[in-house]
Amino acid sequence: MHPYLAEFIGTAILIAFGNGVVANVLLNKSKGQNSGWIVISFGWSMAVFVGVYAVSKYSGAHLNPAVSICLALTGKFSWADVPYYILAQVAGGFSGSVLMWLTYRNHFDVTEDTTAKLAIFSTIPAIRNPVFNLVTETVATAIFLFLVLMIISPSDNHGALEALPVAFLVLAVGLSLGGPTGYAINPARDLGPRIAHTVLPIGKKGSSDWAYAWVPIVGPILGAIIAALTFNALQ
Repeated sequence: MHPYLAEFIGTAILIAFGNGVVANVLLNKSKGQNSGWIVISFGWSMAVFVGVYAVSKYSGAHLNPAVSICLALTGKFSWADVPYYILAQVAGGFSGSVLMWLTYRNHFDVTEDTTAKLAIFSTIPAIRNPVFNLVTETVATAIFLFLVLMIISPSDNHGALEALPVAFLVLAVGLSLGGPTGYAINPARDLGPRIAHTVLPIGKKGSSDWAYAWVPIVGPILGAIIAALTFNALQ
């Protein structure tokens, strides 16, 4: 399988499962409704595990522009492939959201809460303060990616063998640092689904909040740069 296709498929899997667990918790008449933050955090960690494990042997399973940028900055990935990986990841994020929406279509129809509907697709800050929201996303991503760099093997086979510890790492980030912003830590995880929210016919849905969309893009990229610079300085 071509690495770009693998990134697309892996990210689509990640988002279908990740946004799917949020839909299960937030949408009316879902069997998982109101099951809470722990279920969401655990579901996202399992989404990461499945997505990474499925495509790691084909592309390294970045599934996240911040990961691709961070690995390129540390010399573990070619800069020439970064733009194409990012395009595949964003497209995968959009497609995974469409699959989730198709699965929960009837439940979107019976849910009136437009904020909940947006939260299924993309991140929303608990307290809206762009400066501190940006700080949160930057810090969470920097910690996440620095630890990813510590976990991946010296041979750069950053894929299947590291899928489980990276999944646990995502769980830890969600439970400990996810409260303020919903822990995007991945520009494609927010941008692709936000585009899907904009174009899909999900009934009454309100704004896609594009005024906030830059935070879960810029924050993770800044976090990737900080993680890479810190890791390089310690070598």
